[in-house]
Amino acid sequence: MITKYLKTFIVTCVVVCASGIALTSCSDEPDSEYFYTFNGEMMSDYLKNRSEYSRFTRIIERANLMDLLATYGHYTCFVPSDSAVGTYLKERGLTSIDQLSDADCDTIARTHLIANMYSTFEMLPSGTSTADASFTLPTPNMLGRYITTSSDEVDGKPVVRLEGTAYIYNELQNDTVENGIMQPINMVIEKSNSYISDIVRTNSKISMFYEALVATGVLDDILLVADPTWEPKGQPKYYYTSDFWKEVAWVPDTKKYGYTIFVEPDSVYRAKFSERGISTANGNLRALYDLACSIYDRVYEEDVTAPGHSFDNLTDSVNPLRRFVQYHILTRSVPSADKLTAPIMNKTNEAFGFDTKMVNPEDWYQTMLPHTLMKFEQLTVDVDSKGNNYRGQDAALVGERFINRRYASPDYNIRGAWIDSSVDTENEHDAVNGHYFYVDDIVAFSYEVQKIVQNARIRMDFSSIFPEVMTNNLRQNGDPFTDDASGTPDDSSTPKNGRNFYFPMGYLDGVSFTNCYCVLRRPHINFWSWQGDEWNLFGDYDFTFRIPPVPESGEYQLRLGFCALPTRGVMQTYFDGVPQGIPLDMTKFLDSELYIGSRFESDETKAKYNQKSAEEKAEEQKLLKNLGAYRDGSSQYHFSSDGNKNFFIGNARTYRRILCQTYIDANSDHYLRFRVASDGKQGNNNEFMLDFFEIVPKSVYSVDGTGDMEDDL
Repeated sequence: MITKYLKTFIVTCVVVCASGIALTSCSDEPDSEYFYTFNGEMMSDYLKNRSEYSRFTRIIERANLMDLLATYGHYTCFVPSDSAVGTYLKERGLTSIDQLSDADCDTIARTHLIANMYSTFEMLPSGTSTADASFTLPTPNMLGRYITTSSDEVDGKPVVRLEGTAYIYNELQNDTVENGIMQPINMVIEKSNSYISDIVRTNSKISMFYEALVATGVLDDILLVADPTWEPKGQPKYYYTSDFWKEVAWVPDTKKYGYTIFVEPDSVYRAKFSERGISTANGNLRALYDLACSIYDRVYEEDVTAPGHSFDNLTDSVNPLRRFVQYHILTRSVPSADKLTAPIMNKTNEAFGFDTKMVNPEDWYQTMLPHTLMKFEQLTVDVDSKGNNYRGQDAALVGERFINRRYASPDYNIRGAWIDSSVDTENEHDAVNGHYFYVDDIVAFSYEVQKIVQNARIRMDFSSIFPEVMTNNLRQNGDPFTDDASGTPDDSSTPKNGRNFYFPMGYLDGVSFTNCYCVLRRPHINFWSWQGDEWNLFGDYDFTFRIPPVPESGEYQLRLGFCALPTRGVMQTYFDGVPQGIPLDMTKFLDSELYIGSRFESDETKAKYNQKSAEEKAEEQKLLKNLGAYRDGSSQYHFSSDGNKNFFIGNARTYRRILCQTYIDANSDHYLRFRVASDGKQGNNNEFMLDFFEIVPKSVYSVDGTGDMEDDL
């Protein structure tokens, strides 16, 4: 019999080796995952053969999941002992499993099961410096909820904690069976079934924010959970070809709604009241209103004299306190801080697709305050491009995430608010329709944020534009290190490497289309796609989406990042219904005569590009800009088959095209329309790729002096 320690070593080695093999793309040999088994028990046998887990075994049986655990698959099971289940029952005033309802058993069982294999080695990805930082497992449990993990020590031995309370026994961890890994734990894991509004209400540390949430009426806007009319069963699969990859896509399993709230504890508010000379003599709510006025009256000067601005009209749309509360809330559910920016990959120790020595990984999300974005940034860079200290006062928070930060001394010194990613065991933070985080400074769409922090190039992966993608666990779905076999798409009910998705009309808010399929391809590290995933349109498409908001009215460039291929088509862009420029031909590379021809030197190591002088780079950028294009950023890359980084800036296929250059009103919704302009069924059914989107203010793109250029990051 293989010892548990040897088995743990084998699991880790197989995972690493399988990932390395995946980089070589496709093969006729059996996939390495089929060797990821051991001779011995199934999970069902493991439970039935050990009397110390008889209570949890009974829960699994009552949940009708024992047959599932008797079949081949890839699962992780967190197994509470009989004594742990006994403690759980006692806390609920029960003495027997028989006193639990079938629904209770189903909830408990599914909370402890994940349809993927995780050793303890894989539960604590590196990349964050704070010892008490928490992470989440990439795959949700069978209830669709994510399990947070953190490192700790019990009886002098290192352990992995789950949800900040339960922990995996060091001496019993990583016990592998034929269809997964058993992780014995010391207590039953519980996830709240309450709404986000309820768990905020019960936390006394954030009572001031909750009072404002109620008084402004915003509480009523965060109550949605799921669309009761959504029914994925019976929806057909969609088979397609992208480049030469034959694949299949499903409709999403769920259509959930969610919210993420960033909350200053009461202690932060008290400090701000004192710092700004704000009196609390008329109560904390009035003090918060005065604090909101001090921030938002400068941003929305035209509303200061409006009737709805007063303390007697807190629910009015122009009221500064209502705006203050709304800006704290994202219209998507993000269950952990590490999911706010691109995920850290264990094998590289950096965010997916970012050279983190060059740039801090960033993401931008829309808030509940109309026409506003919130910027998220993971701190990774030591020094900026000018050699200046980039970490400022936060050297101890490397790997952590900030809101609305722009720090590049001496030009900018805006720290932003730090998001506390530690586990607060006293209070629940994860609800059925959202999550909340503590922050250590005021979060607001202030004049400083509007004019400085967000007066920058906004680059967004298309998967981050639509809230439904993150809320329904579709972003970064599957194993990016493993490709499916070419020509034989895995259309089983549980494809081993993850799924691609297509979105029926009405699923994505602010999106409309006809005569096409809208497909999200799961990430692959070896695809010429930023962060590995991409969106494709197939058919005679006429596709319109609401663009993310701009921080203030003015002139902007809107750009599309993509990979040109001979199998793709031609598209005409419209902005707010008006056609923009000539059609975009996705079969043309930067080294074609449409752009700069043979003057483009392809070199995916960036060596040739880096040898250019600053003046030569600026001259080339100006030439490309006049032709409506830019190289991709020098910080963006994917992996080659040998595991090295291939940078997009050195590839003629990967570039950014200017869709339009126009005035944008910051207080209105705006739409981009993509209409097929191919001659017949070009390439793979007029395949059109959406990879990432850029919103660029005139202050960034309007550089005309000799040797001046927009940064190439």
